[in-house]
Amino acid sequence: MLTNAETWKECFAHWPKDVPHRGILVLSGDDQIPFEGFLTHENMLLVDRKNPDTMGARKVIVPYANIVAVKLVDVLKAKPFVALGFSGTLKE
Repeated sequence: MLTNAETWKECFAHWPKDVPHRGILVLSGDDQIPFEGFLTHENMLLVDRKNPDTMGARKVIVPYANIVAVKLVDVLKAKPFVALGFSGTLKE
């Protein structure tokens, strides 16, 4: 069984090509980071913010273990998520 960190690492490493690289990263501690792109690393994720935060930061590096959820902001069909191992049906 994969750990939380390994699950998120796999998710971002195999992000479906038809799904834009944008959304909202939800972190432990209730932090939420809107992002417009990302780069993967063995232990961390680098996200590119659309707008700087209050301190002026545009890029954030977070450990996969701190990721709780990813909110997707685009209207998407279910089909691209099959590549991530999802199954079932969604109202399309």
